[in-house]
Formats: sequence, C-alpha cells, structure tokens
Amino acid sequence: MSSLGQRYPIPIAIAYLTLSALLFSVMGICIRYASHTVDNYTIVFFRNIVGLILFVPFIFQQGLGFVKTEKLWMHTWRSVIGLAAMYGFFYAIAHLKLSNAMVFTYSSPIFIPLIAWLFLKERITTVMLCAAALGLIGVIFVAKPDQGLLNWIAMIGMTSSLFAALAFVTVRALTRTEPPERIVFYFCLIGSFLSVIPMFWVWRPYQLKELFFLISAGILANISQIFMSHAYRLAPAGQIAPVNYMAIIFAGIWGFFLWQEIPDIYSLIGFAFILLAIFLCSPFIQKQK
Repeated sequence: MSSLGQRYPIPIAIAYLTLSALLFSVMGICIRYASHTVDNYTIVFFRNIVGLILFVPFIFQQGLGFVKTEKLWMHTWRSVIGLAAMYGFFYAIAHLKLSNAMVFTYSSPIFIPLIAWLFLKERITTVMLCAAALGLIGVIFVAKPDQGLLNWIAMIGMTSSLFAALAFVTVRALTRTEPPERIVFYFCLIGSFLSVIPMFWVWRPYQLKELFFLISAGILANISQIFMSHAYRLAPAGQIAPVNYMAIIFAGIWGFFLWQEIPDIYSLIGFAFILLAIFLCSPFIQKQK
C-alpha cells in the first residue's frame, strides 16, 4: 500500500472505486455495440481471455512465483460466482437501456453490507444501512416497477447483482493475503476455461469491428477490476460499496449522448437517492458514525 493510501485509505478507496465504475461504464458501451451481432457466450469469453492474455507479459516479468497461492478454492469460488454475474450483466446490457442495465447489476451494494457481516464479520453501522436503503429506493425509482422491474430480463439482472455482491465480498477477503493483480489473473484464468465451453458451440469468424469492441471490453473490464480490488483492499466492502452506483450515473450520461436515452423525472429522483447514498459513504460522514 502506498504512503498516500495509508494516510487517506477511505478517500483513495473511493477514488479507485469511482474510476473503476467509470471504466466499467465505458466497457458497457463496447458490450452494447458488440451485442448487436455477437452472442452473449462469445462476449463473456472474450472479456476473460483478453484479460488473461494481458497478464502474460506481467507473469514473465514477475516470475511463476506470482501465480502461487494458498487460496485457490477462494479464487475458484470468486471466479464461478463472478462469471455467473457476468453472464447476467452482459445479457441485461444487450436487452435494456444502458443506465437501467447498470441499475440492476449495480444494486449489489444493497446486499454487500449484510454479506460482509455474515462472512467477514465486518461491522454494520446505521449509516451503512441507510446508504443501502437509499440506494434501493433509487434503484426502484430508476427502474420503475410498472415498466418491467419484475420481468424475466430484470430478474436476470437482479440475480447477477446478488452474485456480484458475493464476488465483491470474496475479493475483500482475498485482498487480506493476495495482491489485486493475482485476484484478477485467477478470475481471468478460471473464467476463460469455464466460458470457452458454451462459446465453442457458437464460434464463427468475427469482423474487425466486432473484434475491436470485444477486445476493448476485455481491456477496460480488467483495468476496472484492478482498481476495484485496490479499493476493497483499502477499505471495508460495506463502507465504500455504494460508490459503485456511480456507474449508473456514468451510464446515464453515455446513454444520453450515444443513444438519446433521456431520463424521466422518476429516473432523476432515483439518481438523487443514489448520489445521497454515495454521500453517506464519504469520509466526513463515516467519521461521524
């Protein structure tokens, strides 16, 4: 950990998680464009294999000792649930407005404090519970139940959110002994082996434009993962998790400029609740708890 991270762990963690959310939202743009002609199985496989290829020079530089771990079972668990969340998340991006897809999948902070308390014995404060509750209200306003919150595509998104919460908390546990780069490496390695199975049946030659979006999504996703891992190493999962909601704000901006997706009054109210949830995670508020 850098000296700056030691002096200001919460602000640095929030900055890392915000940057991670920004990169993840840009990845969503690439996934949306790729999904016009490429199936979900292939998109998930490319996201993982690109990340694995990126690690090849890093491993040569660090040596094989970099991949040695005593937490292989935890890496496997994190990869399996993370991959399940990824399938659902990418499917939601392909079939919903970009901001709505981010709402469903980034509602994971609602679950993270409870999961972190159950598995990591992290303390739950009143402020953290309020932030999660406000985030949930924001999600409901943005998604609008009368417009399909409970349809099957939305349920896939919400289920992937639960899996993502489990993955985030597992990352937090892994960062106690594992460097962020190793966590991302094993996720890409195991994810590639698992995702190649369904992709094998739909494989075909891909156009350069399709490859551009597929490879870009993989690069952005892995850089985002590294920043996320650094964030959860610096601060408890339940304390900073609502910052993930920034991805919804970013996605709304991209949706407006790229697809003329204009949020209605309910969405704006929802965004306000989400921003309030993020504010409750600020260092100043946390010190007052």
